[in-house]
Amino acid sequence: MSRRGAPPEVNAGSMADIAFLLLIFFLVTTTIETDAGLDRMLPPIDDSQVTPPVIKEKNIFAVTINKSGQLLVEEELTDITKLKEKAVAFLDNGGSASGTPEFCSYCKGKRDEKSSDNPTKAIISLKNDRETQYGVYITVQNEIVAAYNELRNRESQRLYKRDFTDMEAEYLNPETSDEAKEVLKKRVKNIQTLFPQKFSEAETSSGN
Repeated sequence: MSRRGAPPEVNAGSMADIAFLLLIFFLVTTTIETDAGLDRMLPPIDDSQVTPPVIKEKNIFAVTINKSGQLLVEEELTDITKLKEKAVAFLDNGGSASGTPEFCSYCKGKRDEKSSDNPTKAIISLKNDRETQYGVYITVQNEIVAAYNELRNRESQRLYKRDFTDMEAEYLNPETSDEAKEVLKKRVKNIQTLFPQKFSEAETSSGN
């Protein structure tokens, strides 16, 4: 009876090279997802015991998100697609009477006495549930920021014949010359003064 010969050996010398090439391939072609977020500049810590100013209720635009993602704007159930329109109307209302110190000469709103007096007094307050989906929260924030940008762009076009968002992007661009930045800084600050972004986030609630 003949003996079977030993099985042929498999040459594994190049396996390490193949594995290395596959690793490089996956590193190059794989897309790593990043979480969406919002840039916010926090106010400096103020240790002084200053009495907070009295804020009129009509100068607060209340937005609430429940755990189901439903939006309550000024105690009225609102579709998220209508949020920017309502925020613009509130910020641009200019309800103070003509001749008063708070009168807004550049506002083009309805000048409803029951709504905000002036863009510098108007505050948007956002409150969400602990179970609110992060995507809904981000979308609501984006709509509010879009409302501010729409009004800022309008005033920037009136005063400087260009959008505020373009000026701000150029001002923040590190490649912009120092001379151009000096001019842009004054213009950006001026528009921000006309429509300051006063945004308040109330403590989250549960069970809504």
